[in-house]
Amino acid sequence: MAIENASAKGAEPQPVPKSQSDYFEDAPINNDEVKQLDETKLKQFYIGSIDQGTTSTRFIIFDGTGQPVAQHQIEFTQIYPHSGWHEHDPQEILDTVELCIEQAIQAFIHKGHDIKDIKAVGLTNQRETTLVWDTNTGKPLYNAIAWPDTRTKGLVRELKEREGAEELKGTTGLPLSTYPSSVKLVWLLNHVEGVRKAYDEGRLSFGTIDTWILYHLNGKDKGLHVTDSTNASRTMFMNLHTVQYDDKLLNFFGVDRNKIKLPKIVPSSCPDSYGSIAEGPLKGVKIAGCLGDQSAALVGQQGFTPGSAKNTYGTGCFLLYNVGDKPVISKHGLLATVAYDFGRERKPVYALEGSVAVAGSGVKFLMSNLGFITHSHKISDLAASVEDNGGCVFVTAFSGLFAPYWIDDAKGTIFGITQHTERGHIARATLEATCFQTKAILDAMELDSGHKLTELSVDGGMSNSNLCMQTQANIIGIPVDRPAMRETTSLGAAIAAGFAVDIWKEFSELKEINQKDRMIFEPNITKEQSAKMFKKWGRAVEMCRGWLDADEAKEDF
Repeated sequence: MAIENASAKGAEPQPVPKSQSDYFEDAPINNDEVKQLDETKLKQFYIGSIDQGTTSTRFIIFDGTGQPVAQHQIEFTQIYPHSGWHEHDPQEILDTVELCIEQAIQAFIHKGHDIKDIKAVGLTNQRETTLVWDTNTGKPLYNAIAWPDTRTKGLVRELKEREGAEELKGTTGLPLSTYPSSVKLVWLLNHVEGVRKAYDEGRLSFGTIDTWILYHLNGKDKGLHVTDSTNASRTMFMNLHTVQYDDKLLNFFGVDRNKIKLPKIVPSSCPDSYGSIAEGPLKGVKIAGCLGDQSAALVGQQGFTPGSAKNTYGTGCFLLYNVGDKPVISKHGLLATVAYDFGRERKPVYALEGSVAVAGSGVKFLMSNLGFITHSHKISDLAASVEDNGGCVFVTAFSGLFAPYWIDDAKGTIFGITQHTERGHIARATLEATCFQTKAILDAMELDSGHKLTELSVDGGMSNSNLCMQTQANIIGIPVDRPAMRETTSLGAAIAAGFAVDIWKEFSELKEINQKDRMIFEPNITKEQSAKMFKKWGRAVEMCRGWLDADEAKEDF
């Protein structure tokens, strides 16, 4: 099997914007000259982007054409107190944000740029990860419970038996699972004495990562407590149709809004709602955009038209499909979510989403736990050391299986191991696991939307692997389109902030951004071969069900 079958995809010529017509009153219009004028003007403006992910934080400074000018990235500690538990240190997250800003600004100045040309900052963040802190002191009352954490599986089973449970998905777009913030907050209230005490005394603040970072960047004395609608739509407290908190939802989870401070829900792009940075080299710079990471990636891929889609291969893997300004509640195992909300009399735009819990974290497992490789980028070389998976199928259900299966009693399982099996076979099966789950999500999206994708835009760390992207094209049977600049999540946050401060005013102004030197991976196996591979994957999924029996699946702590 060939490792890649790719071709460059050039950008189409950009028409002359109407706003440029005054430059050419009597002269013939030269599109190339207009484009150069636009780019020269845009390169004079810069936007900072905070990208706070599951395993690392970065700060990237983009120019007005969407090109990175300076950046810095720091990994932070992953805390696993028990099997299935996953936490982050709230203070360490803040420290990495501040240090990334400082280091990127130093690089920016070293290249001869001026801080005053940074017009705004955007923020994008890991979603669902849940924090609670004392409203009076601003001090966290527990570690952040990260989105893949599965300690709540016993609680989720109890909630599914509660009256009204069957109505939740129609209101929130989300199924009851260990995934959303709501169940994490309920667990904290039930199990952490300091959290319950603060709640009973009316001094408990709740938020996702965006709220926590914004609260501190503004200076906690200001008490800014906001979230954007893309992040709020992942809590299960927000009504997807009204884009507001819903008392019926809060009551279902036993949360009294009079005892807890919930962040105000505001548009993703707004010049006033997010305040400004209080300290450090960017003191006084406005924060003007905020998006959950997967929404930011859709914006960064310019998925502004209904029917456009992107797949981000990060710690997990997340496929978003733009369905327009009315939510579509999935009947085939997908999530409904807010894609982006740019305000200014624009309606929120919604998406269908398929979430894969394990993607890059599967590669990290081979590296850190099993010692297969010394660096994550070497996974492709190891996988390419064999011609195929040697009959191995790896169901990477470390946190159960997410969309479209929603199997919470599964554990990671490798099928087909023989004396012939090598590390390369398992490495290839690990990459294929993400590709198979993406195929399952695309099939579900076609059923929900009535439309079949003709091309899939990709980004994220695992998309750097040509082998993985060629495998993905082969399994889904359509071309895979990869940009040369793959920091699309950070770019999406920058675009949201840029719209708020009028660097751009229309989506059409973005059509040239990140379009050069894209690579297309075309399928290079037959449909019959692809179907055979996917059938074996489906059999493996069915066989991994029920690994945990009823007693084991109960909450242990």
